[in-house]
Amino acid sequence: MGYYPAMIDLTGRWCLVVGGGEVGRRKIEALARAGARVRVVDADPDAALTALAERSGFELVRDSFRPEQIEGVALVVAATDDALVNEAVSRAAADRGVPVNVVDVPELCTFIVPATLRRGDLTIAVSTAGASPALAARIRRELEARFGPEWGVALSILRRVRKKVLARGRGAAENKILFQRLADSALVELVAARDTAAVDEVLTDVLGPGFKLADMGLDLEPEEEA
Repeated sequence: MGYYPAMIDLTGRWCLVVGGGEVGRRKIEALARAGARVRVVDADPDAALTALAERSGFELVRDSFRPEQIEGVALVVAATDDALVNEAVSRAAADRGVPVNVVDVPELCTFIVPATLRRGDLTIAVSTAGASPALAARIRRELEARFGPEWGVALSILRRVRKKVLARGRGAAENKILFQRLADSALVELVAARDTAAVDEVLTDVLGPGFKLADMGLDLEPEEEA
């Protein structure tokens, strides 16, 4: 089976998670980090799920799964330890045209979740098309050493730079050259070395005055990883 890779904006959209065990809680937290409004169905929530609901504020439905619970949601995740329930969730979502993931059962999924590495705005996703999630996780761990927190910091700088450059109203072709020069520069390595002066020198050399870190209200401290 082939998969089409895509990044989905779930900000403010309802997503349903059926099952709130350890795996379900990880799915809940990942959806919440993506800005989704999360509804969780669990007939007998344990203390960990209840505490997470109180802390995170997602909607906890203390009920068995019913197909009508899928109405109006953008995405469904089934994370129960009951194969019959998982099959029912998959079937109900498919009948309504709602994307569904049944954890560790690719044949019941219309989408699968890759192993993901996040560094601020940088997201690297690794998929084996369901053949070996364990191998995907290994590759993700290896990528952690290659792409450290400096990449997230560099992207924060580039995001601010892009907004400021575009506000100048110059042509797209000219801007493209500037953005490519920055991408090809030693910016990431200088951020890793926390060399503010050298970063400012690169920014000024490529963009001109007014683009030093202090000018844009930035520093070289990495953001906390989600």
